[in-house]
Amino acid sequence: MWLLFVALLLPAGVVGWAIGRYAGGHTRTVTVSGATAAGSTAAATTAAATTAPATTSTKQTTASAAPAAAGPAKGKAVFASNGCGACHTFKAAGATATVGPDLDTKLAPDAHKAHMALAAFTRESIVKPDAYVSPGYPKGVMPHNFGQQLTKAQLAELVSFVAGGK
Repeated sequence: MWLLFVALLLPAGVVGWAIGRYAGGHTRTVTVSGATAAGSTAAATTAAATTAPATTSTKQTTASAAPAAAGPAKGKAVFASNGCGACHTFKAAGATATVGPDLDTKLAPDAHKAHMALAAFTRESIVKPDAYVSPGYPKGVMPHNFGQQLTKAQLAELVSFVAGGK
């Protein structure tokens, strides 16, 4: 009897862990995508409200939508102050470097190939640069510390600026 109990408990625990881990990652991705991919605060609030899980409060949705409104202007400053233009071409920032992928032409196709929303792909590319490497570029060139170096607000602003293209 105890053997049967343990045999059923272990797989149930693993499945519960996997579901919790997937749901946690999904929530983070959806919140970032909804808050930063939209062009306006109203659209971002709607996107975040319709895709976020029931446990997300209105206060959290509104707070995540706020950086999207101010994002592009502040995002340009974050782009410049962190040296992104030293490696990437990006017209909105006046950058013409060729060490890394051209953010004007490669970002959207790469997000599509990775089966991700543009904002979520942009965020992941900044925080985990080797998760998907654009064809023709080597792994390990982009610094791996931007996830720790940037505040959540700076990261949201940078993603909004780069994914928005303005």
